[in-house]
Amino acid sequence: MSYPRMMAGVPALNAGLYRTAGFLVGDPVVWIELGPPGDERHFILRDIELDRARKLSRATHCWCPNDFSPSTGLSGDRETATAQSAAEFFVRRRCLEVTVDRSIPMIFAHALLERGIKVVCDTEWGLIERRQKSADEIEKIAFAQKQTEVVMERACRFIAKSTPNASGVLHADGEVLTAERIQSLIDVWLLELGFSSPGSIVACGPIGADCHDHGHGPLLTGQPIIVDIFPRDKKTLYNGDCTRTVVHGDIHPKVKQMHAAVAKAKAAACKVIRAGISGDQVHQATIASITSDGFKMGLPPADADDNYTAMTHGTGHGLGLEVHEPPLLAIGGPALLVGDVVTVEPGLYCKAVGGVRLEDMVVVTEDGHTNLNSLYEGLDWT
Repeated sequence: MSYPRMMAGVPALNAGLYRTAGFLVGDPVVWIELGPPGDERHFILRDIELDRARKLSRATHCWCPNDFSPSTGLSGDRETATAQSAAEFFVRRRCLEVTVDRSIPMIFAHALLERGIKVVCDTEWGLIERRQKSADEIEKIAFAQKQTEVVMERACRFIAKSTPNASGVLHADGEVLTAERIQSLIDVWLLELGFSSPGSIVACGPIGADCHDHGHGPLLTGQPIIVDIFPRDKKTLYNGDCTRTVVHGDIHPKVKQMHAAVAKAKAAACKVIRAGISGDQVHQATIASITSDGFKMGLPPADADDNYTAMTHGTGHGLGLEVHEPPLLAIGGPALLVGDVVTVEPGLYCKAVGGVRLEDMVVVTEDGHTNLNSLYEGLDWT
């Protein structure tokens, strides 16, 4: 690792920067490390945040941009001024080269280059640290997942206990039950638990054949309904992520076959997860299971009909302060590390009948994994 090194941006929008600095703020900041752990850590941010930063951040020294104003003065634009102050900091230290992480905004690199300072991007800085979750982080994620399960169970049981009309359209409390209505209920239930939601997936029948369609319109009896909830704890900022599939009424034989294959693939993927196994190997276990049950992998070819049934995505992804983080459980996925928190979410999709997906979250250990889910995974939620 080369020093000095710098991260910059807005911690409220950059989870890696927030995790490194330990301070949440909605304005541009600069984080500077002059040497290995134990050496000086400098934090440049707005003057009105200095007192809080000195108490709450991981910095050894906190400054405001005016502390490092160049001879030409600072810009009236806050982000530009913060970048200029960072460059002035390094000029005063006679630094000729600075290492930055992959997420740094271009304005900060530009300010360094403008002062004759070489910029080197370390594409791996921050990734390993974020992947290897601490015990405290795992506890926060486990809590988020448990609350996600609470809301998932409410949503699936609400759908299962609704009443169809003569056309098969589900009703509850005298009103048509739509994907939008369930999504709104999920949002409210999450708010009551102290969570925010970017918008859950409630996708019925053929709509669910597109694995990332959030769903819309009336929900129908006899059709698989994918419910995918990925909320954020407003207090800790850590996320949950869980998917289940619910069918109201009679279950189509093909949907039963798809569900059995997905459940089997999830178990097969989980079985191989441990530190040192690659995300690619986990995905290969999923592929072997799905194809052994007669289903395909990949998007449909141009000449495929509506009965084409396949898994069209990777097995899972990392999770923490963001819903999607490294590593991927997919082709080319890297070796898993102790402390990785990953989802395992195989699915099958068919335009003729819809989609089925199941998603658990696991913590990678030296010799296996710990599953953070305990929720029912069948189709009948009555």
